[in-house]
Amino acid sequence: MMKFSYPKTFLLGLGFFGVSVIWSVYNAYVPIFLQDRFLLATGFIGIFMTLDNIAALFIQPAVGAWSDNVRTRIGRRLPFILVGAPIGALAFIFLPLASSLFLFFLAALFLLLAMAVWRTPVVALMPDITPSEHRSVANGIINLMGGLGAIIAFLGGAALYDLNPEYPFLLGAVLVVLSALLVLLFIREPKVYPAANEERPNLLKSVAGLFTAEEKSPLLILLAILFWFVSYNGLEAFFTLYTTNYLSLTASDGARLLGQLSLLFVIFALPAGYIGKAIGRRVSIMIGIVLFAIGVGSIFIIPPATLTHVLTKLPVLGQVPVIGLILMGIGIAWALININSLPMVVDMTDDLHLGTFTGLYYLFSTIAAIAGPIIYGWVVELAGNRFNLVFLVSPIFLVFAMLCMVFVKRGEAKKALPNS
Repeated sequence: MMKFSYPKTFLLGLGFFGVSVIWSVYNAYVPIFLQDRFLLATGFIGIFMTLDNIAALFIQPAVGAWSDNVRTRIGRRLPFILVGAPIGALAFIFLPLASSLFLFFLAALFLLLAMAVWRTPVVALMPDITPSEHRSVANGIINLMGGLGAIIAFLGGAALYDLNPEYPFLLGAVLVVLSALLVLLFIREPKVYPAANEERPNLLKSVAGLFTAEEKSPLLILLAILFWFVSYNGLEAFFTLYTTNYLSLTASDGARLLGQLSLLFVIFALPAGYIGKAIGRRVSIMIGIVLFAIGVGSIFIIPPATLTHVLTKLPVLGQVPVIGLILMGIGIAWALININSLPMVVDMTDDLHLGTFTGLYYLFSTIAAIAGPIIYGWVVELAGNRFNLVFLVSPIFLVFAMLCMVFVKRGEAKKALPNS
C-alpha cells in the first residue's frame, strides 16, 4: 500500500526547486544580456522570451504521455530527469559565456529543450508516489519548494550578479544538478504496468477523449485552468507597466509589489493544500476564484491615490501600500486555486495515465501563458494605453473559469481501499 511521506515529498520538491531556480535566473538576466551584449530591440527580446513557453507547448505534453509508456529499471519518470537535468545545467552555464548571438541562441535552445523534457516527468512523480487524499498537500509542498527556489535565485542571484554576471547561472546549474541527483538517489517509483488487454497511453487520443467523453469534467477543469492562467499571466505581464503608467510608481516598486503577492503565495502554498484536503479541492478553488476576482476588481475601482497610500512597512516586504495588501490577498487566493488544480486533474484518470494528464495540465496552462499577454496587450492598445483595464479584463476570465468549475463533478481525493 502506497503511504504518504513528508521527507520524500520534500525531496521530490527539490526537483521543482531546481526548475524554479533555473527559470528565475533565466527570466531575470537573459533580457539584460540580449539588450546590453547583443543590442537586440525590445520587440525581439519579447519574442525570444516566449521561446520557453513555445517549447513547453509542443514538448511537455508529449513527454508526459511518453513517460507513461516508458519501462526501465529505475522507473518511468527518472530516466527523463537523468538525461534532462545535466544537459540543461551545461547549457545554462554556457549561456553567459556565449560570445555571439548565434551561440547564445544555441545554448538557450538546448536549455529549453532539456528543461521541457524533464519538467513534466518530475511533476508527474508527485501523484506517482502520493496517495490520492494527500496530493493537494504534496502539491503545496512542491510549490513551496519552487517558491523557495525563486527567492534564492532572486536574492542570492542578485548578489552574485554584482560580483560576476556569470555567477547566477553557475549557481542555477549547480543547484539543479544537486536537486536532480537527490531525487534520483532517494525517490523510488512504483511499478505501474498496463493490463494485458489495456491500451497504452496516447496523447492525441487523450485530447480527443476530452471532447468525446460523455462526462466532461476533465475538459471543464482544463478549460478553467486555461481561463484563470490567462487572467493571472496577463496581469503579471503588464503589472509593472500599470504601476509606472497609471500609478506613477517606479518599475522597481511594481516588481516589489509582485514580490509581495509571490511571497504570500509561497507562505500559503502548504496551508492551501491542507484546506483542499479538509473542505474539498473544488470548493477551495472556487473560493480562490471569488477572492481573486474581488481583489482585481477592487484594484480597478479604487482611485490611484488610495491604492498607493502606504499602510505600513514590514521586514522583507518593505513598504506595503493599499494595493500591496490587496495583492497579498490575491496571492492567498492564487494558492487556493493553483495548489488544488493539478491534484484534481490527475485524480480524473488512473495511475497508468498520470504523465499524460500532467502533460495536459501544462498544455492548457502554457497556451494561457502565451495567449494572456497577447490578449491583454491588444486590449490596452486598442483602448489608448489605458493600463488599468487589465484589472477589468481579468475578472471576465475568472467568471469563465468559475462557470467551468460549477459543472466539474470529479477530481476530489479518491478514498483509499483497505488492505490495498
